[in-house]
Amino acid sequence: MQHAEFEAIIKQAIQTKGLAPALEFFAQSEHEEISDAAQSLKGQFSAAELDGQLRIYHVTEQTDDEGNSEQFLEHVMNEGDDVIQFVAWFFESQFEYSAKEIYQIAGKTYRQPKRS
Repeated sequence: MQHAEFEAIIKQAIQTKGLAPALEFFAQSEHEEISDAAQSLKGQFSAAELDGQLRIYHVTEQTDDEGNSEQFLEHVMNEGDDVIQFVAWFFESQFEYSAKEIYQIAGKTYRQPKRS
């Protein structure tokens, strides 16, 4: 995929209204690698309220050496946050782009997450 096509995909994705529409946008992509990655993520998100905010997590299950299943949660974004957070997470987790790079392509300012 050419860089101009990649930029266009990111700019179109950030026009969607949340994680689910953005994921569907990626799933419908004509670029097979993006579509396949999005399809593989369907059904792997969950929301939970914490400190009055609805937080959206990516949920995966892995089996340890003893055959026990473990669930892992990764915070992706909060409900109502700018969808660029999901778009950056998607390309960082699936294609190893940096979040900062995705924000730059989208014409947005990247702010390093605060450590707690």
